[in-house]
Amino acid sequence: MSEEKDLSVGFMGCGKMASALMQGLVNKKLVNDPSSISCSDVYKPSVEEAAKKGYSATDSNEEVCKAAKDVVLIAVKPNVVKDVCVDIRKVDSDALIISIAAGITLESLESFLPERRIVRVMPNTPCLVGEAASGYAMGKLCNGKDEEMVEKLLRSVGVAKKIKEILLNAVTGLSGSGPAYVYQFIEALADGGVRSGLPRDVAMEL
Repeated sequence: MSEEKDLSVGFMGCGKMASALMQGLVNKKLVNDPSSISCSDVYKPSVEEAAKKGYSATDSNEEVCKAAKDVVLIAVKPNVVKDVCVDIRKVDSDALIISIAAGITLESLESFLPERRIVRVMPNTPCLVGEAASGYAMGKLCNGKDEEMVEKLLRSVGVAKKIKEILLNAVTGLSGSGPAYVYQFIEALADGGVRSGLPRDVAMEL
């Protein structure tokens, strides 16, 4: 039986969340050859770090769009999403667009990229350790295969739930911001252990 072909995925942005997703694809064997993942960033150290891991890293968004045949994932700050979409429009491609940019609605994304299939995702920081809880909303032009693709990608780093876009704000408050409160609670418990005489490293581990 022939091996399943590697997904061809491109990332606009090589930050922590994008890096975690890239590593998840490799860990779950959705991509066997890291060079099948292309990524771009304006921050040179991020590009260099991605290249060290074997990804096809560049400072050109257009190069990523040309290389990524299946999915282009927008993982940049919200204030530069529109500019990134300008670069995406320059390349003739049928790749699914997935955005993890906070606060940028499907309506806005679809106005920036008319005629493209777009998915909006709200991941969270446990993505960095493969324990993400992500909510996603499908754009109006998406189909069943697109949903399967999103599920496959997001489940490489945790769990994923399809929801109505209007509920993504609730997801942001629950799973997006929620872990920070849990971390604070854990740190407070450790502080109590330290005040009772435990070494900091022991208190944190316990």
